[in-house]
Amino acid sequence: MAFKSALHEPHIGIFKSWTGPDCCHKWYGISCDPKTNRVADINLRGESEDPIFQKAGRTGYMTGTISPAICGLNRLSSLTISDWKGISGEIPKCVATMLPSLRVLDLVGNRLGGELPADIGRLHRLTVLNVADNRIAGRIPRSLTNLSGLMHLDLRNNRFTGSIPTDFGRLGMLSRALLSRNFLTGSIPDSVSRIYRLADLDLSLNRLSGGIPPLLGRMAVLATLNLDGNRFTGGIPADLFSSSVTNLNLSRNALDGKLPEFGPRSYFTVLDLSRNRLTGGIPASITSASYVGHLDLSYNHLCGKIPAGSPFDHLDAASFEFNDCLCGSPLKRPCLTKQ
Repeated sequence: MAFKSALHEPHIGIFKSWTGPDCCHKWYGISCDPKTNRVADINLRGESEDPIFQKAGRTGYMTGTISPAICGLNRLSSLTISDWKGISGEIPKCVATMLPSLRVLDLVGNRLGGELPADIGRLHRLTVLNVADNRIAGRIPRSLTNLSGLMHLDLRNNRFTGSIPTDFGRLGMLSRALLSRNFLTGSIPDSVSRIYRLADLDLSLNRLSGGIPPLLGRMAVLATLNLDGNRFTGGIPADLFSSSVTNLNLSRNALDGKLPEFGPRSYFTVLDLSRNRLTGGIPASITSASYVGHLDLSYNHLCGKIPAGSPFDHLDAASFEFNDCLCGSPLKRPCLTKQ
């Protein structure tokens, strides 16, 4: 009830059921351990298909703060307070020190500020950490890399600064690392390539710099690599074009050099290399790729004839515009004989 008293939800009425002495009985969003009768899960989602939302005909809006009183529920396994849009204040520091059983911390889609608790790494059972779409600032806590069981990390669309921890690779169980739309600086730690299970890495729209680590192209299950909107320099690692990556976005950086060669292992649903400083021609080997869906090479310094055949037979001119001297279909610029 102390937790509830710090929140105000005027439209849906989710707290109307929070009456009586037994919070384990029909309190909306509350689940208890049947053996201990202690609160195990708090699941309050502002965007839900629950009938209470359908009846209200709207998504949720809640203001207030997350009270430190939540830390009195020391058997809590899952804490989800998501998509309420108006909850502000900081994440109580005691969440990291007094909730040792916590496996899921999902606070996406609010107006939370402050910093992530410095001791977040003490939540040794945590598998999901999602604080996306808030206003959290400061550095990524060094202790975060102690979360050896973490599988899903989502810090997108906040105000994080500083560098990615150099020992990020200690997060050996991680499958998704989503850190886009922050103010992160520095380079991608080489240790990232040691996360064997990593399938989705999104570092887009930060201020990261340096080269793209070649070892990213040798990761076993990495399927999505979004590095767009940063300050990366140097060439595109050749291994990325024969890797497990199928969605590759390197646009809006300062990458230079020539395009790597394609091969039978090249399979891209999305390949976006636009708005860089790439030179040379489009390799004829692109026609040997297993598949290239969406391709964008615009706003570079490429030259020469666009190869004929797949995948170029389904691409439009916008994929090649604003280069130095590309020619041939689908551009309306014909090639000279010597080209």
